[in-house]
Amino acid sequence: MKKIYHLKTCDTNRRILKEMDTSGYILQEIKTEPISQKQLDELYALTNNYEILFSKKAKKFKQMDLKNQVLSEKDYRQLILDEYTFLKRPIIINNNEVYVGNTKKRVDIFK
Repeated sequence: MKKIYHLKTCDTNRRILKEMDTSGYILQEIKTEPISQKQLDELYALTNNYEILFSKKAKKFKQMDLKNQVLSEKDYRQLILDEYTFLKRPIIINNNEVYVGNTKKRVDIFK
């Protein structure tokens, strides 16, 4: 499967998608089509870690004072399911490989 989870209102996501060839990928915009429990569990199967999939840069992370809490994998999973902005993005699945986040090194793989 080739799939990209992204947020169309994020300038960085738009730039990344513009710079890469997305033909052959299923694009899922996470605000209008939130990630399901099944999809999140599939991502977990590829990463073995919910924290990797979690964005600590989300505004709600600070608003909810989560940085001062000890979060478990179960907490990260539920927070991602409850609030789309907690899913780190873009997440690019290329068959059995997954690339999480927007670091230049990760994005350059697809150029």
